[in-house]
Amino acid sequence: MTLEPGPLFLSILFGLVGSALLLYGKKQQRIPQMIAGLLFIVFPYFTASTMSMSVVGAAVAAGLWWVLREGW
Repeated sequence: MTLEPGPLFLSILFGLVGSALLLYGKKQQRIPQMIAGLLFIVFPYFTASTMSMSVVGAAVAAGLWWVLREGW
């Protein structure tokens, strides 16, 4: 197994974003941010390539944006 810098950097970045969202959601008692934070933390474990990680991360961010725009 080789450690490539792209997926490693993205997994650290998404983990940091997820941790911040999770803590913010927990502090403000906002369920959508907590769920998105958990998804940002967990999904890098299941994606292997840089492209798939970017697509899934963009989908999670778009989903959070859509949920917040709809007023949930």
